[in-house]
Amino acid sequence: MSETVLKIDDLTMHYNTREGEVYAVDNVSFSLERGEAIGLVGESGCGKTSLATTLLRLLPDNARIKNGHIYLNSIDILALHEEEMRKVRWRHISMVFQAAMNSLNPVFKVGDQIIEAMENHKLVETNEGAREKVASLFRLVGLDPKLMEQYPHEYSGGMRQRAVIAMALSCDPDLIIADEPTTALDVIVQDNLLREMKILQKKLNMSMIYISHDIAVIAEVSDRIGVMYAGRLIEMAISADLFQHPLHPYTFGLMSAFPSIIGAKRELVTLPGEPPDLVHPPTGCRFHPRCPYMTDICRDVVPEFRELATGHFAACWHPMEAV
Repeated sequence: MSETVLKIDDLTMHYNTREGEVYAVDNVSFSLERGEAIGLVGESGCGKTSLATTLLRLLPDNARIKNGHIYLNSIDILALHEEEMRKVRWRHISMVFQAAMNSLNPVFKVGDQIIEAMENHKLVETNEGAREKVASLFRLVGLDPKLMEQYPHEYSGGMRQRAVIAMALSCDPDLIIADEPTTALDVIVQDNLLREMKILQKKLNMSMIYISHDIAVIAEVSDRIGVMYAGRLIEMAISADLFQHPLHPYTFGLMSAFPSIIGAKRELVTLPGEPPDLVHPPTGCRFHPRCPYMTDICRDVVPEFRELATGHFAACWHPMEAV
């Protein structure tokens, strides 16, 4: 039987700004099974990273969780005090941050930083045992254990990213969130890193959430893909189903905006307009000002995120199969 590691129910998080409330994450719901990988895609500013930092409760002072629940191994982590949450971070849920260099302290050796994370969670009894664990992690992510004694500036971009992945693995978490894990890496390193991350995930039976604006990258490593737009989750399905039969017009637009290496050449189609201002989001479906199939109900009523085909969810009044 499958085991649910993460369950998100109607999660809403806003930022308070001088201009007003920013509707960063609005009524997002989905679950993640043990050993499963989910990819979250969408344009910049759609709420992907805001959702990730909400899951770890690493939010800025102006952020407010307005509604919802986050169940990690059946425990509602939104009900935990900060001291209790510190025991959860890294031990049960960890993150590979977008800028690897910013995730590492430049004045400490990389190995010592990983050891510190394990010591804080009392997962190692001796320094010798900790160093052996870090050496094992380095080998696991394809780094020479001798690099433990070097500083972050002595690493290449790909090496720093691998070191951050090793740090995320150091406390044997149930769930890892990878936010743009291949940003600023060349395509060869990207491909190798993603392939190795997928092997690691299956080997360790971990759950993963990959975040990216590049849907082609996400498709390589994800069992399911969720599409976000203007703070809301608007479609989610098994990766192959999403590519073959996108139901939301926004997802269809994303698919039409990048080239394919198979099939006949075709002209790429761009999405008209721009993402909305999340201080004053549109009424009803937030995509309706850019949608070619918009009708009055799209403008007036928020569509329910519902199952339109087996395992295929979308929030749309006029799904593509019906237009």
